[in-house]
Amino acid sequence: MKRVQGEWQVSDRVKLLPSSTIKEMTRLSNRHGAINLAQGFPDFSAPETLKSAAIRAIKEGYNQYEISHGSAKLRERIARKLREYNGIEADWEENITVTCGSTEAMMDTVIALTDPGDEVIVTEPFYENYVPATVISGARPKYVRLTEPDFRFDEEKLKEKFSSKTKLMIVNTPNNPSGRVFNKAELKLVADLCKDHDVTAITDEIYERIVYKGYSHLSLATLPGMAERTVTISGISKTFSVTGWRVGYAVAPRRLTKAIRKVHDYMTVCAPSPLQRAAAEGLAMPGSYYKSLRDSYERKRRFMLDSLGGMGFKCVEPQGAYYILADFTQFSKSDDFAFSNYLVRRAAVAVLPASSFYATKEAGKNMVRFSYCKRDQTLKEAVQRLKRALN
Repeated sequence: MKRVQGEWQVSDRVKLLPSSTIKEMTRLSNRHGAINLAQGFPDFSAPETLKSAAIRAIKEGYNQYEISHGSAKLRERIARKLREYNGIEADWEENITVTCGSTEAMMDTVIALTDPGDEVIVTEPFYENYVPATVISGARPKYVRLTEPDFRFDEEKLKEKFSSKTKLMIVNTPNNPSGRVFNKAELKLVADLCKDHDVTAITDEIYERIVYKGYSHLSLATLPGMAERTVTISGISKTFSVTGWRVGYAVAPRRLTKAIRKVHDYMTVCAPSPLQRAAAEGLAMPGSYYKSLRDSYERKRRFMLDSLGGMGFKCVEPQGAYYILADFTQFSKSDDFAFSNYLVRRAAVAVLPASSFYATKEAGKNMVRFSYCKRDQTLKEAVQRLKRALN
């Protein structure tokens, strides 16, 4: 095959990376002056405690490099939070690496723990950065579909994905985009398979504090035999409504932490120094803050479920996180990308095509994802716009 001039300048690895549908829908939203329910960032303010702490840190001179793997104070606070909330015992010196958001923590971990030819099990639907992290590392993703409509593990299908080449399995709970909070029995299935096949689990737990009544968050690392083979990833973006601050962390056994820190050192050097100081203040906030956070999202969730259901969408009720997957076939026979483009232009409301969460684009093509981490008045206006466009 004849090479196009200049083609050699771009790596084959990068050619395999999909474009970010989330970012593209945000660009379209901005272009059309739409309400952005596509990307999961709040349009309301962060807690005053965090903002004041960040300003104070900047004024006090915390503007230079921090210790690469995170300030001592922040790692101490993370260790306390892990013990009190997650039930994970972690040494702040040996087991915790602070990163530029949980996205970097995922990238660092997959690169640090895989070699070309290794396989990484990824559940579908998946958050969009898991596959690029796998591709960049040189490993191969192996997809296992959660069964719809309740998005549960199919035991036999999951077992089939494990082989001698399997190195990692990525688990996201609470799950984006489905809103599933995996229960103990499901996580035990994952744990047993990981132990049987000597596989390391990576858990993305960024939505751990946004779990609704009747459900509870469980960290995979707390199950028997999993502390030594689990990397737990989280951060402050969702809990404190500061998605632009980029402060996340990875928690892992010492031998894995050493590898993750090596990648992190060269990837970003360190997370923002003054924002690490503020994050430490945030993690010291009282339990009443987290209750208020859950109650607020409970109210928003109910409003959106009732509103979308009343219009004719068939919604998957989330157990955690702040997204709703909704079947739109009542309104259109087109695919999810066409319907999303229609809404952003006609209703000035941006949503996310659900097929972007699947490796096989035929999957999810009848659904879109709504993000409801917005002010109540924003959600009410979005609903009114949708009603006018769809009636």
